[in-house]
Amino acid sequence: MRLNDLPPEQLKTALTQCCGSTVWVQKMLDIFPVKDEAELLSAATLLWHQCTEKDWLEAFDHHPKIGDKTNNKWASEEQSSVANTTISVLKDLEEGNHLYLKKFGYIFIVCATGKPATEMLSLLQARLTNTPEKEIKTAMEEQDKITRLRLQKLLAS
Repeated sequence: MRLNDLPPEQLKTALTQCCGSTVWVQKMLDIFPVKDEAELLSAATLLWHQCTEKDWLEAFDHHPKIGDKTNNKWASEEQSSVANTTISVLKDLEEGNHLYLKKFGYIFIVCATGKPATEMLSLLQARLTNTPEKEIKTAMEEQDKITRLRLQKLLAS
């Protein structure tokens, strides 16, 4: 596995591209070398669930809002359907993002890969009704999905 061969600083940078939590990255560095993809993904989820809400929020801060322009190649690819949506949906996403941030104190996190903009908008609107306790767990699970997909992209590169 190529990741096993990376020098520690390069591995740290690669893992940070997958998840912006400093604590999660440090925990992940400690598991290397890994046997295979299954072990890597299993550890990633296990260690993510051991992180605190503070760690989750740090990871969320590394994402652009759904619909925002970004230089992050992976985030752009993951949200690519937004580029081809209507002005109305973009406006509704912008408004929903604002309401979400105001209510929960962090940006709306969703695993956008393969989802049309209208589906992300529906998810955002539905999740606005969640309690803060339920929503932080939902956002944490979405971050886990994003991280796992990005780790698979790393392995494929």
